[in-house]
Amino acid sequence: MRIKQALLALSTIAIIVLTAQVGLAQEPRKPSTPEERAQAVQLTRFLETDPLNKDAKMARKWLLTWLTEVPDITITLCGDYLKPLLEKDKDYSKDIFFQMSFSSAAFMIEHPDQAADDVAVNKAGLEGALRTYEAIVKAKPKVKWPFLDELIQRREKGTLEEYVREISTTKCKETKK
Repeated sequence: MRIKQALLALSTIAIIVLTAQVGLAQEPRKPSTPEERAQAVQLTRFLETDPLNKDAKMARKWLLTWLTEVPDITITLCGDYLKPLLEKDKDYSKDIFFQMSFSSAAFMIEHPDQAADDVAVNKAGLEGALRTYEAIVKAKPKVKWPFLDELIQRREKGTLEEYVREISTTKCKETKK
């Protein structure tokens, strides 16, 4: 089981590193354009509401590549918010995990005044991941993550920010994209 967990983590890191290397081999990337930012928000919301759509894979690829390349949007990568998803490669775990990054970036675009607030950004990212999970469960009711169900309960009780703050101060290091 630990080997699967390590392989999943390594494959995730490899994707990010390879995407970054492709960007480094080219001319330095200019800051994102307003059109790209609008597209990023649109694709993020699309993935939150229809993550199983036939175009979802292409949307995720575009977002991942774009986030890796653009120099003006930096997100904090911390697997501890959704750690159980990294432990098992099943039931759309990678899609839900990556959605947190996409939703965090969309929040930063829509709320530039809060872009430096790691708790607000990560809470928004986690909420986007939860919306994605809920959309998946609606389409495929057999998909179940008790951990995510607990986070949804926290969101409904208004204690999700407390969870984010705890993880950000105890487990997450300042690892920026």
